[in-house]
Amino acid sequence: MTPVQHQVRAYLLALQQDITRRIQELDGTPFVVDPWEKAPGEALQGSGLTKILEGGPLFERAGCGFSHVSGARLPPSATQHRPELAGAPFEAMGVSLVFHPRNPYVPTVHMNVRMLAATLPGQAPVCWFGGGMDLTPYYGFEEDAQHFHRSCQSALAPFGADKYPRFKTWCDEYFYLKHRDEQRGIGGVFFDDFSEGGFEQSFALMQALGSSFVQAYLPIVERRKDAAYGAREREFQLYRRGRYVEFNLVWDRGTHFGLQSGGRTESILLSMPPQANWSYRRAEAPGSPEQRLYTDFLPRRDWV
Repeated sequence: MTPVQHQVRAYLLALQQDITRRIQELDGTPFVVDPWEKAPGEALQGSGLTKILEGGPLFERAGCGFSHVSGARLPPSATQHRPELAGAPFEAMGVSLVFHPRNPYVPTVHMNVRMLAATLPGQAPVCWFGGGMDLTPYYGFEEDAQHFHRSCQSALAPFGADKYPRFKTWCDEYFYLKHRDEQRGIGGVFFDDFSEGGFEQSFALMQALGSSFVQAYLPIVERRKDAAYGAREREFQLYRRGRYVEFNLVWDRGTHFGLQSGGRTESILLSMPPQANWSYRRAEAPGSPEQRLYTDFLPRRDWV
């Protein structure tokens, strides 16, 4: 591992620690800390640290994992845009989280920041970054959507005015359930295969986005966590969680990369909600808060 890769690893571990500390303080339930290491002889080598909170009063399931792995051959899901690196030895490290709140008025959130480094024989490592964060509400609130997107915009502003609109569009296009012609949520920002401006600039952008997560999400949690709800709201939350499961298993490149490369299945699937439902041809009442999610929030729109 090179000195710059040590630098990335140190940042990612500190980020995981800061985020889980803040969530634990808010929920009051300690995270279970599960360090792991791949067994010798497996296709993928490396280690990681999974932190998981389950059954809390605020978060029904909150998973935040760090992993640092290496392999002999990059899997297809990692070389869609870099075919010249197909089959190269690689290192990958990142922090990924998904928080599923208990209260249906608090949105689910996802955040991921990562670095991949591939090395062809006789060449220096080629490093690139990826990540982003997106919000998946069950009941939509304009002020929450605007706050989340403004936080993303502010984090990216020092790196050029083009980054937020570009990464926002990328997010809308990525977190899209093609088989349903439906967005997963209200989006955020997403970028991948990113190395513009060299290592230092790309790493700085990844840090700015990762470090903005707490301010982007926790004010929304504070605003909604004590809202009263009943069986109707809970049923709708579980139904919409089914869409989350569909996206993660069918379309998500990170899930595919982890499974194709021989990653740790339990850590890869920590993004799954503890409960989810499916209904056949469910229809929401016209004008209801549930229907407004489909008409006013899921369609792609500008929030800032």
